[in-house]
Amino acid sequence: METTCCVVGGGPAGVMLGFLLARSGVRVTVLEKHGDFLQDFRGDTVHPSTLDLFHQLGLLEDFLKLPHQQLTSIGAAFGDFSFRAADFSRVPGRAKFIALMPQWDLLDFLVKRAGQFPTFDLRMQHEGVTVIADGSRITGVEARKPDGTTLRIQASLVVACDGRHSTVRQAAQMEVREFGVPIDVLWFHISRQPGDPERALGNFNYGKALILINRGKYYQAGVIIRKGSFDEVKSHGIGEFRQAVSQVAPYLADRVSELHDWEQIKLLTVKINRLRQWYRPGLLCIGDAAHAMSPAWGVGINLAIQDATAAARILANPLLENQVTEEVLAAVQHRREFPTQVTQFLQVNVHRAMDRFLFQNPGPFQAPWPLKLAMSIPGVPHLTGRFVGLGVRPEQIRHSGERKVPAWTVCAVIAAAFAVTAVRILKNTGRKTMPAAVVPALRA
Repeated sequence: METTCCVVGGGPAGVMLGFLLARSGVRVTVLEKHGDFLQDFRGDTVHPSTLDLFHQLGLLEDFLKLPHQQLTSIGAAFGDFSFRAADFSRVPGRAKFIALMPQWDLLDFLVKRAGQFPTFDLRMQHEGVTVIADGSRITGVEARKPDGTTLRIQASLVVACDGRHSTVRQAAQMEVREFGVPIDVLWFHISRQPGDPERALGNFNYGKALILINRGKYYQAGVIIRKGSFDEVKSHGIGEFRQAVSQVAPYLADRVSELHDWEQIKLLTVKINRLRQWYRPGLLCIGDAAHAMSPAWGVGINLAIQDATAAARILANPLLENQVTEEVLAAVQHRREFPTQVTQFLQVNVHRAMDRFLFQNPGPFQAPWPLKLAMSIPGVPHLTGRFVGLGVRPEQIRHSGERKVPAWTVCAVIAAAFAVTAVRILKNTGRKTMPAAVVPALRA
């Protein structure tokens, strides 16, 4: 068969790109290897940046009719120090919250809207297995159909959206840069009760970290472990794992018995990597296929949708005119590479700090004074809320000419405010290290 654009992968990047291109009149075929979208332990945090795109498309009202929880702020607990890490109440845009929604509902929603356009073609249970090349140019994809036979799809452009283990990226021999990550995540479900703490997304204590995502009647929970240590964790038995969970979050002690065996616990091998070049003639990679992200801050799904939005805006006219040059593909990478670099840089350093200060302190955790200091600065939760909620260089469906404050500027403001406050405290106390009198000094 022939199409104008073949999108390999029916995740957030692929479905969003397919929807936006079809909306522009481009003939697009999306390949998804599974029979449905019901894959658990996928990202389900829909950030204000994505919700704002839905508003621009006239979809936000219908989208928010789907079952979801609204997270207006993010809280965390470091030992006995609880604090509000991010507040979304002042984020620019229509939605001042994160919508917690299973990813399959998001994808079903977009597919139904995309299906209204005659140029949109979704092929479920079609797995892209390799690329078709004519010399150095990619001209299509070979896909495995449900009956095991092969379908050859000729396309003016192939877009790889098939995730961090991208088959298309590997077949095209794209060069990947790996950034070491010292953690993995063990995902599982555990029931939730009405009296549980609100907004306690992150819990850090006793050399462990527990992430809790509210899914209504249960939590999608994640225990952060050292990279490659899952076999060691299993060797200690499920009983010790249950004890570790209840030690970090004592209010879960009456529910850890729900974890009967290791089949209930899924390993996410965390990777942070990025292609040196996201394209070659006839091929473009976006989303996790171009840059695998850590689960930190739940930004992966939103970065993928931002990639798709920028790609659709840049590619639509060239695809309609059959003039997708390497310069056009390079423009997509140029637009989206900087936000990716900044986000990955911050994720890498957060994980290194976690490895140094958390895993190496197995006893009761004492929050470091820089954290307490930072959280005492007025406005910091709103600034971090803006960074987490909007990310770096949020996209628009169409260029409006509006200039937004870059997220790196927000980070610089946070760092400057932290430094100035620290200098003032140290000057007032006449000490070169954080004194025990920090709290009175801060109050003053």
